[in-house]
Amino acid sequence: MTHRKLNFNAGPGALPADVLAELARQLPDHDGLGLSLLEMSHRTPEFEGVLDDARDTLARLYALPDTHEVVFLQGGASLQFAMVPMNLGDGGAYITTGVWSQKALEEARRLGAAHEVWSAEAGGFRAVPGPDTLLEVPAGARYLHYTTNNTIYGTQWHHPPRLSCEAPLVADVSSDFLSYPMDLGAFDLVYAGAQKNAGPSGVTIVIGRKDVLRGFSGDARTPTILRYATHATNGSLYHTPNTFGIWVVGLVARWVERNGGLTGMAARAQAKADALYSVIDARPDVFTGHAERGSRSKMNVTFTLTRPERERAFLAEAERRDMIGLKGHRSVGGCRASIYNAVPTAAVDALADLMRTFE
Repeated sequence: MTHRKLNFNAGPGALPADVLAELARQLPDHDGLGLSLLEMSHRTPEFEGVLDDARDTLARLYALPDTHEVVFLQGGASLQFAMVPMNLGDGGAYITTGVWSQKALEEARRLGAAHEVWSAEAGGFRAVPGPDTLLEVPAGARYLHYTTNNTIYGTQWHHPPRLSCEAPLVADVSSDFLSYPMDLGAFDLVYAGAQKNAGPSGVTIVIGRKDVLRGFSGDARTPTILRYATHATNGSLYHTPNTFGIWVVGLVARWVERNGGLTGMAARAQAKADALYSVIDARPDVFTGHAERGSRSKMNVTFTLTRPERERAFLAEAERRDMIGLKGHRSVGGCRASIYNAVPTAAVDALADLMRTFE
């Protein structure tokens, strides 16, 4: 392929060109086996090697301690909204900083008690709690759940939450997974829908403490397939997994490893985010950023035009320059540039140039 769009879609998002090339090369005949991985049984040693490689590469990238393990599931983060309280029990505490954390809270309340300890809704979801904000977590809370990056509103945590008492930490890391070093040993469980930063849609990565994933403290009526223990004890092979999705996650993880690891991804993310936020700040007559400065996301840059009637012209000019995916989420409007790991710096520079010159 000689020409590619500049892809700012929020998800499914951009994939590394190297990974796409590898997929194209290997798709008809995987490793000379005479068949595609898409046709391969998940019970073969060949696929188990693919699964092990994806799992081991993620563990290496995060320097995962022996107390934790990686499990591949399906159903996206939306299924995790229900599986977390189903498996960890009701009585969780939730920080709501956007639509997806709200949905997680709603699912938990369908199943039992759940406490909202902080909400950014009244302020229009423009910020996450600051590093000095003490969050009053009820004593005995089963867990504290939060969403590390908010794709719709463009806010992101840049520090761990400060809690009034200890509670097991659970996080939805879907949209900033693999983008910076994170001490996953401090969490009981994190989960990520892969389609933002780690792979294609349809595969979900769950990383957690082995005693949490293989234990069970939820409702005894929870179906077998919705128990973490079912999948952890069966090595993600209880039923047919998303074989293609797991393969791509492994290739993306290897690409991250070759390109500076999580430290390298963090530096790239900072540079790309700075390129766009600097234009927003320099042109307040044209653009208004949605997120407060201390909460700005390095993955999803959200903004509006000070003259809303000019938004259509801005998006049309972006499309003329081969930029796609810049229209904001349907629930809030405006514009959004998702600048995940695989979005090249050149694409971000092209968008920054458009923003600098747009009248």
